[in-house]
Amino acid sequence: MHSKLKFAPLLTIAGRTVSGGFMKASFNVAEKGGGSYRLLAILRWIMVVTFVSFGMQKFTLETAQGIVQFISNSPFISWLSLFGIRGEAYFLGVVEFAIAALLAAGAFSPILSAVGSLMGVVSFAITWSFFFTTPGVVKWSLSTDPVAWNLTGAFLFKDIVLLSVCAVLFLASLPQSVVQSRTA
Repeated sequence: MHSKLKFAPLLTIAGRTVSGGFMKASFNVAEKGGGSYRLLAILRWIMVVTFVSFGMQKFTLETAQGIVQFISNSPFISWLSLFGIRGEAYFLGVVEFAIAALLAAGAFSPILSAVGSLMGVVSFAITWSFFFTTPGVVKWSLSTDPVAWNLTGAFLFKDIVLLSVCAVLFLASLPQSVVQSRTA
């Protein structure tokens, strides 16, 4: 590894530019990457469609009534009940549309990609927590089937995959220097 020092306002150390004591880090956009990194763009657009779909559902009475049990038992979003059954669903729908918009804009702006995917991680982490906070979703036992969940639990369990997709998009959006320092 060789270092070169330039006596100018910018300093280059081991191929990295340092200015004012801070390394210049640029966020990444999958659509502008190369190789297998570029394939992450497919995941981005799948998540955009997913969030638009979920957001649209929140504006139906059936979905609004269906999510009450999750919201009322959640330590993270039970405060949404202040808006009433339709209001809490509308709020979540707008948030999901915002995440979809940020992910779509993230194809052109790496910071928006990072923000949108991080919001997706938080969204699915909260949703996945319903698996544990909503009574009757999971029955723990020492029988031959130690974890038995009903259809609601099976429905929620898929969110761990969606959370992971958003986490991958988030990590891919970060500057390489941040990712490398975390894995070193």
